[in-house]
Amino acid sequence: MATSAASQSVLQKFINSPAGPKTIHFWAPAMKWALVFAGISDLKRPAENLSLPQNLSLVATGLIWTRYSMVIIPKNFTLGAVNIFVAGTGLMQVARIMNYRMSDEYKQKQLEEKAVKA
Repeated sequence: MATSAASQSVLQKFINSPAGPKTIHFWAPAMKWALVFAGISDLKRPAENLSLPQNLSLVATGLIWTRYSMVIIPKNFTLGAVNIFVAGTGLMQVARIMNYRMSDEYKQKQLEEKAVKA
């Protein structure tokens, strides 16, 4: 016997929703939080060891999938939320990389590498 939507608790509505834990629409974003945690842990790494192309791809992925999550049916707010954070952590790392590359330390390393090659 099916229960009506009015008699379901908030938890039951969530569990049985089209983007609930019974579907991939819930679990894919849940697993994607690992990218956010990895990006946050990379804040401890020196900026010289970070990859600009990799972090730019995280920004692009985060922005594209955030938009996608709002136009699909059902709207997937958990996917949107995780991708905002993916883009945010990527942007933070890109800012760190660019700040490092504009520093005198980086410019000095570039000059030393050119001198060694010559």
